[in-house]
Amino acid sequence: MRGYRLERHEAVFRFRCSNADQILQSLGPELPDEVNPRSTTRCEMEGPDTLVLTVTAQDSASLRAALNMYLRLVNVADEMGHLVRKP
Repeated sequence: MRGYRLERHEAVFRFRCSNADQILQSLGPELPDEVNPRSTTRCEMEGPDTLVLTVTAQDSASLRAALNMYLRLVNVADEMGHLVRKP
């Protein structure tokens, strides 16, 4: 296969918020259970208030599917954090 190259698609999101560490903890159980073998997801802290979500996939459909799931999880974790903090 002359000239064959495996394409790679990647998206990186940075969320700067006061509860970034709590969001990371809530995503922790989901990260080892990669649902799609065509994508990988990494989530880490960058400083005390920035969560970095990196999704890499073999094709755009896998990237979109993984992003839909993880962005939804980040949103839910953030919303729950706000609900818990309300008096």
